[in-house]
Amino acid sequence: MVTSSYFCYFLVHCRWHAVSSWTWDAQDETCGICRMAFDGCCPDCKLPGDDCPLIWGACNHAFHLHCILKWVNSQSAQAHCPMCRREWQFKE
Repeated sequence: MVTSSYFCYFLVHCRWHAVSSWTWDAQDETCGICRMAFDGCCPDCKLPGDDCPLIWGACNHAFHLHCILKWVNSQSAQAHCPMCRREWQFKE
């Protein structure tokens, strides 16, 4: 039988210490444009996460969103993947 004093002691001293981590599921560990790690962020962002997501191309190469957008906008004609030089298309 559990007494109320024991039950109260257990509730007061029972604590949860949760730890979590996340990683991007990419073939490489770093962005091919800025060379920063995918678990960090691009040079334009301060914090990794939802504001600095990874974007995959049809060729399966991954880049930081801001890095690939700058790359695509800097190309004079049709944009190409910076890694394999295939025509750049966002993976659907």
